[in-house]
Amino acid sequence: MTGLKAAVIGCGDVSAVHFEAVAKLDSARLAGVCDSDPGRLAAAAAAYGVPGFPDHHSLIEAIGPDVVHVTTPHNMHASIAADCLARGVNVIVEKPLAHTLEEGRRLVEAAKASTAKIAVCFQNRYNATSQAMHALLSSGELGAVAGASATVLWHRDADYYRSRPWRGTWEGGGGGLMMNQAIHTVDLLQWLVGDVVSLSGNAATRFLGETIEVEDTAEFVAEHANGARSAFYATLANAVNAPVTLDIVTERATLSLRGDLTVTYADGRVEVVPERVVESGGRAYWGVSHELLINDFYARLGDAGRFWIDPEEAEKSLRIVKEIYRQSYPDAAAKVS
Repeated sequence: MTGLKAAVIGCGDVSAVHFEAVAKLDSARLAGVCDSDPGRLAAAAAAYGVPGFPDHHSLIEAIGPDVVHVTTPHNMHASIAADCLARGVNVIVEKPLAHTLEEGRRLVEAAKASTAKIAVCFQNRYNATSQAMHALLSSGELGAVAGASATVLWHRDADYYRSRPWRGTWEGGGGGLMMNQAIHTVDLLQWLVGDVVSLSGNAATRFLGETIEVEDTAEFVAEHANGARSAFYATLANAVNAPVTLDIVTERATLSLRGDLTVTYADGRVEVVPERVVESGGRAYWGVSHELLINDFYARLGDAGRFWIDPEEAEKSLRIVKEIYRQSYPDAAAKVS
């Protein structure tokens, strides 16, 4: 498909990688931007030479986009995406699917009812290492998965939250570390190892309690449908943003992700799959594969059927995160659901 009109709704930090990806597409051009903040809206409209709109309704009416990229705070994801789908506009929405389970379910149903396509940005599934892990595990050559472990040891300070106050709240973000940072690794864990059927976990605020009302540290143990067990730990109290780790132990090999992927076979063979390195105006910890996901979505717009990372698929990680919150904050179920 060619001659497509794209629009970006939400001109905050992560929009940078979406603008970059759209600019490189042969099949589409940026036709408009939208933001409720007048300063950000004016800056984006001037930078990209397109009209700006204060809300998504006026943007859709004025330019009739073929694809919108929703890069707003979490609590706007589902409502904006559902509105666009109802009008037949294709959508790429940043993670998480929604800030609550109810809103997430609403978007799942909206996607089923629409003829338009929708993708949720779990771009790390497109990483060279993730693709290699999935191919190996799916091939059957490694045997059954025995278990897995993952860590996200990152750093955020008070200024990070002060710069975007919605991030540190249940209402704006739907949670903290697990919703805004670690959900990518949660998604990879359940995608690679298998659906999670039960888990026991805890979330807490260990060091940013004077700044945020959400968690900065969490852990869980999960049981997967195939009988494997995984252990997970994440925190924002680390001194630096360390590489995400993901280890999967199978009958015939161990897969260890530390930036690059190392596959150590039981017979002594060792293989290394390097991760791609790309230059971007985005932040390194967002990963290297936003552009690949966006390119793939546009390339598949003419295909029958849903996009492979759609709301129903993205709902899996949202449910895992919300179950940890339910167990951790039993007296605040309405706030954390």
